[in-house]
Amino acid sequence: MVQHLKHASSKSFADTGHTEVADRVRQIITEVRSEGDKAVRKYAELFDRQTAASFRVPEAHIAEIMDTLDQQIIDDIVFVQDQVRTFARAQRASMQDVEIETLPGVFLGHRHIPVQAVGSYIPGGKYPLTASAHMTIITAKVAGVPRVVACTPPIRGEVPAATIAAMKLAGADEIYLLGGVQAVASMALGTESMERVDMIAGPGNAYVAEAKRQLFGEIGIDLFAGPTEILIIADADADPFLIAVDLLSQAEHGPDSPAILVTTSARLGQWVLEYIERILPGMPTKDFAEPAWRDWGQVIVVDDLDQAYALGNRLAAEHVQVFTADPAAALMKMHNYGALFLGENTCVSYGDKVIGTNHVLPTLGAARYTGGLWVGKFLKTATYQYIENPVSAAELGRVCGRAARVELFDGHARAGDVRAWRHGGDDFDWITQALADAPRGSGK
Repeated sequence: MVQHLKHASSKSFADTGHTEVADRVRQIITEVRSEGDKAVRKYAELFDRQTAASFRVPEAHIAEIMDTLDQQIIDDIVFVQDQVRTFARAQRASMQDVEIETLPGVFLGHRHIPVQAVGSYIPGGKYPLTASAHMTIITAKVAGVPRVVACTPPIRGEVPAATIAAMKLAGADEIYLLGGVQAVASMALGTESMERVDMIAGPGNAYVAEAKRQLFGEIGIDLFAGPTEILIIADADADPFLIAVDLLSQAEHGPDSPAILVTTSARLGQWVLEYIERILPGMPTKDFAEPAWRDWGQVIVVDDLDQAYALGNRLAAEHVQVFTADPAAALMKMHNYGALFLGENTCVSYGDKVIGTNHVLPTLGAARYTGGLWVGKFLKTATYQYIENPVSAAELGRVCGRAARVELFDGHARAGDVRAWRHGGDDFDWITQALADAPRGSGK
């Protein structure tokens, strides 16, 4: 039996299709495509009151910006980036190039090739989001991306010093004080002052997400992103106060961020509701957290943990915290999630800010088919093949000829025939006719 102590509708990608947003984004992209920097300056002034001739932050100015920050801020950025870099390097080390010999003298392999230029979008607008610089720039550089372009908007007209410092310390090759659709379009399409990139990573508001969606195909993207989500799975012995705090910690991301508790204890669920009522009015970020909890918060009571895990897999949430007597059991029970946080000592906020795993994760059920941002997203796994044994080349040519003709692909078949003829001495009428009046030679 499933009981809702607090119910809300579920979100899906269908909820993200806002015609006005899509139309506005399309207009901006079209203008940047045709007018370049002129259009970028127009929209930077319109949306962010920027009037600078160039949006790129010079190296000397970056140093001046970083000098304005307390040393503790710099030290904390360095600490967090060390965690992200350490885990990213371990991920990269797990990805090995492969080469095997499948037949005598027939070699098949793959290589992990870094994308050559990546755009990193670090949101701003209201708050400095330094963590997004760690997650996108460091991961790309560890993957071996030679050029990373980083864009972030001003915050209420001011330079976000901590974000600029995070970009620089993460290893960005070019830093631009530029936000919104105009930043995404500049990176994707290129302008007179910015060379285009091959892929864009990083979160953003509905306009940034829509810009990435519309430009996908011309460029690669990390993933389609929706509002931040949290799901907590808890048994009767979990701490309701911790649960309430953690649910609200993610609700503050935005007014449309779902926060869901699935528990085996109705009593625990009721306590969580009461704690949220006590905590929420005093939150400095209640302008976001309050409507998020009111409209998208849920408390669901189930019969047992197997039912809780099954429901969790159907929800496929971005973040899943497991507060049970045996949280590690979720590693086998759960298969649809962006990231798992096991045990009451572990919270989503650690993943967002400090622990070292990546916080750019699938939302709106996309965890059913994809994971989040990691080193592998910036690598193209490309195959190669090489035949040095003529006997094997001839045998593969015979099989290719037969297989291709079953599919009525005679041109493919002839490519196999000619190797069987050259290396195996096989006879083919079409080759005899083609060569009857032609000079024989290597073509060199």
